[in-house]
Amino acid sequence: MAIKDFWAGIGSALAFLLALITMAMNQSRIKLLINKISVYFNPYEKITIPEHGAERFQRSDLFVVIEAYLSDLCRELGARKLKAELESHMQKPQVSVDDDLEIIDTFMWCHALVGRDVIAQNRQRRLFTNNPSSRWSSYGGGHKTIWSHMDFRHPAKFDTLAMEPAKKEEIKDDLNAFKVGKSYYDKVGKAWKRGYLLFGPPGTGKSMMIAAMANHLNYDIYDLELTAVKNNTELRKLLTETKGKSIIVIEDIDCSVDLTNKRRDMKADKKSDDQSDVKTMLQKKEDEKDDEASKLTLSGVLSFIDGLWSACCEERIFVFTTNYKDKLDPALIRRGRMDMHIEMSYCRYEAFKVLAHNYLDIDERQFFELFGEIHRLLEQVDMSPADVAEHLIRTEKKDAGACLERLVRDLKKLNAQKNPAADCPPQDPVLTVTPDLNPTVINIFEKARDSTLES
Repeated sequence: MAIKDFWAGIGSALAFLLALITMAMNQSRIKLLINKISVYFNPYEKITIPEHGAERFQRSDLFVVIEAYLSDLCRELGARKLKAELESHMQKPQVSVDDDLEIIDTFMWCHALVGRDVIAQNRQRRLFTNNPSSRWSSYGGGHKTIWSHMDFRHPAKFDTLAMEPAKKEEIKDDLNAFKVGKSYYDKVGKAWKRGYLLFGPPGTGKSMMIAAMANHLNYDIYDLELTAVKNNTELRKLLTETKGKSIIVIEDIDCSVDLTNKRRDMKADKKSDDQSDVKTMLQKKEDEKDDEASKLTLSGVLSFIDGLWSACCEERIFVFTTNYKDKLDPALIRRGRMDMHIEMSYCRYEAFKVLAHNYLDIDERQFFELFGEIHRLLEQVDMSPADVAEHLIRTEKKDAGACLERLVRDLKKLNAQKNPAADCPPQDPVLTVTPDLNPTVINIFEKARDSTLES
């Protein structure tokens, strides 16, 4: 009994001592003293990075970067207790150090760049679209309601684009130079951004090009709907809430809003100087109502692309698409705003070979005659890549040969409509025989003709 009482007393004493130590650790002065002592003997500086920022509504970007870096090297750093997470924006699970577990690493700021690369490789690309301003919120991180998003899973790649290979390589080289060009842009004193204008008839692959650019660069896409933007201030707000490594897209910009230099109120003033004209007054009131509903101006869009606010975030690409390049204001598409103009043209032979390989897995060696006929027809007929691709979709009842023959028939029909005389059979030449008449007979005929005309 004595031994048991002895050990019970020691246990009680240890428990009491631990309770005292716990209470003492909670005292700020003792904590401060311990920190000073540890700093005195520790040659390294300690930086605490909180998980949540000042707004408390989202995780700190620096914390996320460092967590990604440590998750990539946690096994090398000797961590035995890990946790795995799979969030909606991730392509694969992220393994990181478990809570209340400490690992030691000699951290350099260059590791932050490694962390960003890990995040970029692991994150799921997103497609954003802007919400109407009536749904915006200024409380609780309002930026979350300005843009709504979904996962971007478009499979388009440059290898599958129906375009001449040399043209594709030129675009890829330009994109690659932009992606690694931060130091170059800093050197020349320009904001790290670039603009691309995609123009051409419908069905020529402008949207596919944007998807291929996003997949090639591993960037997010912000699809900006200008008709939902009321004024220049809202447009600027949308710009400031976008992030780097992104492509800001305005499709069919010539149809979105009136971005011409001639305003409607100026046209209405020039219609008539007579203020009593009822039609003119009604038209002017309608135009004023339209202007009140949407005060987005060309100047605001130009500032959005190339103004001071356009440099608020780095590594962004602006892409405009249009079916009619000539309708756009020259100031909107000049170099410096739209740096590279890419014409998305009708399908020609090189683009057809890409489509034939993508859809039918064939080349010109297998169907030499049909490929030759298609080559000749595509030089004479304008058909969009979308229409050509529709002819090449294989079914159970149509093999590759049948698809090509159908394409040849439709191309010949289009060629016949374009050149009706091309398919007309040649006619035998008509031989006109003029009788050998003497001058007296000719004079008689001429007098008879003149008398008929006078009557």
